[in-house]
Amino acid sequence: MTRRWHTQAACGLLGWAACTLAWAGTLQVTVTDDKGKALADAVVFLDSPAAKAAFKPLVGVEVEQVDKQFAPRVAVVTAGSQVSFPNRDKVRHHVYSFSPAKTFDLKLYTGTPANPVLFDKPGVVVLGCNIHDLMASWILVLETPYFGKTAASGQVALPDVAPGTYQMKVWHPGLPVGNPAQERAITVGAANATATFSLKGVAQ
Repeated sequence: MTRRWHTQAACGLLGWAACTLAWAGTLQVTVTDDKGKALADAVVFLDSPAAKAAFKPLVGVEVEQVDKQFAPRVAVVTAGSQVSFPNRDKVRHHVYSFSPAKTFDLKLYTGTPANPVLFDKPGVVVLGCNIHDLMASWILVLETPYFGKTAASGQVALPDVAPGTYQMKVWHPGLPVGNPAQERAITVGAANATATFSLKGVAQ
């Protein structure tokens, strides 16, 4: 009762944002395939009208080219974020995307292009290199502040999630091309919580 009274008082003094933060918890999610194997590089995110109103663009995001590979293999940004594509190889790369969420073309270059690329629409952006066919990477553009990417253990922690009801969505590059993220409803309370998600039809 004492904690609730003090939190309500803080709401009155500092506003709803402070109140929401006071009750926010961490959601720990474990993602597996349909055989129960842990999935790395799965993107977990929470959607709701309140989440969409709360996200902000990220700053300082890079997708680099090292040893003729993109790093990271899967990047996650919020809409409105700008991404730099530094080439740290000794050979030149030609980075491009034909994805509906973002089409761009960085012709043969070394070093870092002068201007980062703006990702202003939500969706999956597939990256390639016109010179090295085996180079591939993905950028997932979201409209929520609550997201993360799983480690080799299949686990990811989403910190400071405001209590509420969300659509928990999970996407992985091993899903068939064009398939949307799979989802289910989840209610998050004030305390830390755990959840599991079995992703169907993922190729590894």
